[in-house]
Amino acid sequence: MSSDDFGTIMASVNSPMIVVTAAMDDERAGCLVGFHSQSSIEPERIAVWMSKANHTYRVMLRSEHFGVHFLTTAEGDLAELFGTLTGDEVDKLARTESHPGPHGVPVLERCPNRLVARRTALLDEGGDHVCIAAEPIEVTAAGKFEPLRLAQVVHLTPGHEVDERHDPPTERASD
Repeated sequence: MSSDDFGTIMASVNSPMIVVTAAMDDERAGCLVGFHSQSSIEPERIAVWMSKANHTYRVMLRSEHFGVHFLTTAEGDLAELFGTLTGDEVDKLARTESHPGPHGVPVLERCPNRLVARRTALLDEGGDHVCIAAEPIEVTAAGKFEPLRLAQVVHLTPGHEVDERHDPPTERASD
């Protein structure tokens, strides 16, 4: 098997991009995510794969609830904000309008297509990402939209490299 071939296939899929948010105690976090999918019709479920290097993942480990914000083509600046900075150094949510949603989950004002979910399972099969399965507890939709896709954000430089690993608590939480 060729990694180049796998990468070519996955890049061709051109996934829609989301921002995942979470909060625990006084710490808020958010990040750009390309790995996600509906995982059940009945009951409704969603799965999100989070990078182990990511600050938001480490906050999510301590929180039962998180937000999923579906980005549109008009929200490339949010993709840049949540995809290029690291929450280990910056409170990204302080740089955009948000409010606490159910269970204190940060909700992005500019993203009308979103959900808040409760984690139901976590699967770590040894890769650089962990699957978090969840049930939606609140869903808001503004109608059909054109999603921001991977091909539109590949130029962004992530805030963490995939091979980074951190141990909770997060760096900002330990200050």
